[in-house]
Amino acid sequence: MTTTFELTRNPFGRLVLTTTEGVVHEGVSPVRAFPVQAPEDGISLLNTDGKEVAWIDMISDLPPAIGALVAEELGGREFMPEISRINSVTSYATPCTWSVATDRGDTEFVLRGEEDIRRLTVDTLLISDIHGIHYLVRDLRELDKHSKKILDRFL
Repeated sequence: MTTTFELTRNPFGRLVLTTTEGVVHEGVSPVRAFPVQAPEDGISLLNTDGKEVAWIDMISDLPPAIGALVAEELGGREFMPEISRINSVTSYATPCTWSVATDRGDTEFVLRGEEDIRRLTVDTLLISDIHGIHYLVRDLRELDKHSKKILDRFL
């Protein structure tokens, strides 16, 4: 059940959570419990010590102003481009450079090894580049034939 609280932004841009008991927590950070499978469900608000001070079942259950603050803060903290097409790879041996189309534009990254491609579900992959940036393939079935053929060489 979503904890009842007030959420505002202080003059320094940090989130401030006030509980129904009047306890104030400055600098809280939202963290998704299930960032890939259920990104809008199960969000913990953590204090600066990393302890949970509030729980959100679903962002859509929050008052619009609080929901907007949580979504804005999550968007600023998270960066996980979603791959929609694999244009090319420099080699089928690793390390190699991948050229991909994502929901945030075209980019290139270096894949260190096959172990950096993790299967989260039957149709969902998480690919980590040499710098630790994660790229998501939400549904393998939605990729074009060319992209699937490239991925098959690495899986």
